[in-house]
Amino acid sequence: MHSDTFSMDAIATIRSCYSQRFGIPRQPGLVESAVASIEFEPTSDNELALRDLSTFSHLWVVFVFHGQNYSRFKPLVQPPRLGGKKSMGVYATRSPNRPNPIGLSAVELREVRFDKDRFRVFVNGGDFLDGTPVLDIKPYVPFVDSIPEARSDWATRLQAGLEVLWETEALQQLGEMEPDNTLVESGSLGLQVLIEQVLAQDPRPAYERNKDGKPGQYWGVLVGPVDVQFEVRDGKVIVVSIKRV
Repeated sequence: MHSDTFSMDAIATIRSCYSQRFGIPRQPGLVESAVASIEFEPTSDNELALRDLSTFSHLWVVFVFHGQNYSRFKPLVQPPRLGGKKSMGVYATRSPNRPNPIGLSAVELREVRFDKDRFRVFVNGGDFLDGTPVLDIKPYVPFVDSIPEARSDWATRLQAGLEVLWETEALQQLGEMEPDNTLVESGSLGLQVLIEQVLAQDPRPAYERNKDGKPGQYWGVLVGPVDVQFEVRDGKVIVVSIKRV
């Protein structure tokens, strides 16, 4: 192994609808309604650096996996896509448990806004934990970044999302909410779409996925401004209740 070390400073911080690791989609783009804000200090250098960014539709975001509890790097990991039972070399996966905790996500650029307190780059479809430090952003360039003939073996199988149903009480609770959060679109309707897209990915641990929960087994996940309680019955996700955090 090389002994070289490098020091890097975060250029921005991400504000996201995901305030905890549980529930974050395992890849970018799976939850299209997830809005994140990449926030820069309002300096003249940042204003110049962000010039013309809005001429692109998508971005690469290079970031640090923060809020992780890994004590050491593991050369073999067990991808959730394979049920968490098959070990693979970490370089053949996108596991966050890496020699250096660096992530890379392609996201849709929604808006660049120069506010007085922060310069904000709004993106859709991110898989970022709130507070994520950003190392760099680069434009996504289709003619070189898209490789239609590329092979990806086991990672080519796109799993269908679970159907999400709502208990009557949960829908009533949703209707009483008007999110005052810029990271949730279109009020309660936008919040419902966001919750359904997150739960359709089945955020449960890998060993619990693809099977029904035990009777009376409930799970909780924070989505935007609310705590969502759900269970899995007959292969479907049932939203039992939601409450504002």
